[in-house]
This record gives sequence, C-alpha cells and structure tokens, in this order.
Amino acid sequence: MATGKPDKQTAVGPMAPSQTPTGQMPAGTTSGTPQVLLAHHLKQLKLPTVLREYDKVARECARDGVDHPRYLLRLIELELIDRERRVVERRIRQARFPAVKLVNQLMEARDEKRLLRLQRELAAVRLLIVDELGYVPLSPTGAELLFEVFSQRYERGSTLVTSNLPFEEWTLVFGAERLTGALLDRLTTTSISYR
Repeated sequence: MATGKPDKQTAVGPMAPSQTPTGQMPAGTTSGTPQVLLAHHLKQLKLPTVLREYDKVARECARDGVDHPRYLLRLIELELIDRERRVVERRIRQARFPAVKLVNQLMEARDEKRLLRLQRELAAVRLLIVDELGYVPLSPTGAELLFEVFSQRYERGSTLVTSNLPFEEWTLVFGAERLTGALLDRLTTTSISYR
C-alpha cells in the first residue's frame, strides 16, 4: 500500500555495506578517527604487518593507479610473507639447543618426573639442532639421555648435530664406546657429514 512516503532506502540513497537502513554507521564505529579504529581492529585480528604497512602500500598503490583488490592483495601477501618468516624463526629458536643445555634439561626433567613429556616434545619437532656437541664431556646419565632422544627421533625427524670433534673422538664425550657406536650408527645411517 502506497503511503506517499518514500521508503527508507530511497530517502537516504544507496546504503554502503557497513551502514544501517537509516544511513548511520553501526554503533561503536563512529567514535574515534578511522586510523585509530583501523589500528585497533588490525591488532584485534592479529594482523601486525597490515597495520605497519597499510598506509605506505596505499600511497604506493595510489601513485601507481592500482585498484582496491590489488591493494588488498599486496597487503595480505606482505602479511603472509611476514608470518611465514616468523614461523621459520620460531621453529629455528625452538629447535636449537647447545648440547650441554639440552642434557641439563633432560636431567632436570628426569629429576622432576617430566622426562617423558620433554622426550615427546623433542621427538615432535621437525628439526632438532644439537649444537656444540663435544665442547664438554657428558656424564654417563646425560649421555644415555641424549642417546634416547636421538634414538626416539631416528627416521622420524631431522636432527642436526654440530661438533668440532671428528667421530673417532666422540667416545671422549659419551664415555662409552658401545653407546658412541650406537649413536653414530643412528646419526650417520641417513646423514650427510660436512667438515
């Protein structure tokens, strides 16, 4: 039934997707400047690279005549590249242990009855880097715990070991020829050695 009154949409004009039928922005979005709100929302969404780069990329895209979808694509690509970089950095930090520190952690975990959990965590990492093996001789218990870690990772995950010692001198580090032989067997079966 025609009332002679224009409907709300024609009275206000076409609505932007973020507007209500009255042409107003939704509650909570009108206070503050757009930059403050955008910064807040990007932080909430955990998009730090977009937050850091959006203004610079917008200026570049405006200068180059780039349309909105390509502008967004550039921002999102930057975010993805930065996230991948942070993941790699985090994995490397998590994977790298000086040998003595790793052995100390294993011994502490054993004493605190949490050794199995630590061994599971070490077995689950994609790459375990044991650095400076041979820098300090290991106690018999420490050598056995480290051997267990290597054994649990055998053919399941990548393990990188750095040492200044040739293999023949690893017995000095592990203290037992049989243990050293078994360890070297596990490490060198499918490995590449660089000097």
